Amino acid sequence: MSKLQIVADAYIPYLEPLAQIADVKVLTPEDITREAVADADALLVRTRTRCDEALLSGSRVRFVGTATIGHDHIDLDWCRRAGIVATNAPGCNAPAVAQYVFSSLMHLANRQLRRLTIGIVGVGHVGSIVERWARALLMRVMRCDPPRQRAEGGDDWYTLEQLAERADVITFHTPLTREGEDATYHLADERFFGALRRGPIVINAARGPVADTTAWLEAIEAGVVGKSVVDCWEGEPHIDMRLLELADIATPHIAGYSLEGKQRATYMVVQRLCETFGLPMLDMGFEPAPVPDAISPVEALRGYNPMIDMEALRAYPDDFENLRNNYPLRHELRGRVIF
Repeated sequence: MSKLQIVADAYIPYLEPLAQIADVKVLTPEDITREAVADADALLVRTRTRCDEALLSGSRVRFVGTATIGHDHIDLDWCRRAGIVATNAPGCNAPAVAQYVFSSLMHLANRQLRRLTIGIVGVGHVGSIVERWARALLMRVMRCDPPRQRAEGGDDWYTLEQLAERADVITFHTPLTREGEDATYHLADERFFGALRRGPIVINAARGPVADTTAWLEAIEAGVVGKSVVDCWEGEPHIDMRLLELADIATPHIAGYSLEGKQRATYMVVQRLCETFGLPMLDMGFEPAPVPDAISPVEALRGYNPMIDMEALRAYPDDFENLRNNYPLRHELRGRVIF
């Protein structure tokens, strides 16, 4: 049996074991073209590669795996109709994003988080960890997740408007969707920012277009936002220079860039690849790391300093993509800590 032919994004780490079962062509995102994938059986990408009919029509590709949480860069409906298995790595970098949130908060709130009210918009893989850690830190938690609320019921849910009125911190952890009753495109819009009442810290570590840049800037300049944390930007890699200037923490979409998160992502995608082609799971040389139950303020500060990444982005704003692609992966926090 001939080896699989795989085209892989050059910035996906830990793919070396694939050489046991496949011929792997490693390309930069800009070189992953229709011609490059024509004879491939599988395609492994990140968010910068749009996987749709324009790229894949007429190719041999039968599997597309993105080593990311998000999959809005994959035309799932078209892939399904074309008989292509498409998969992502849900939750792979959730602990790292949660760590980013709390490290940012510790820097902006003078280490005093106890009894602050945090509004979590989107309580999935990332939001659930943020919720658990926030409760361990004795923060008051307001959860906003209409799909989960409808599915699970209960009265421990809040609307976005209620968060805007009552929360000291509002952090977004939704996917990017543009249609339907739960569309998240410009969820943080002029109406949302206009409803803020407590001068909260607002964090976007979800997807750039979840927040309307113009509305956010107007809210900052009007003084209704207390502090702003921006990791995900509209128009990446061409980010808004005014928002970069005014944000209290601004980073190049690296909230989830931990070594353990990258390992999880690659492991999950390779596992699904092997399942799809009826192959035994490869020995990747590591096991995915577990998620800590809780963190301490000291550990949050010691584990990651977002100010270093902000300094780099402000110094080289036109180098956004290079800062992402060559980011020195940090370690996640490990284990329960006694406060």
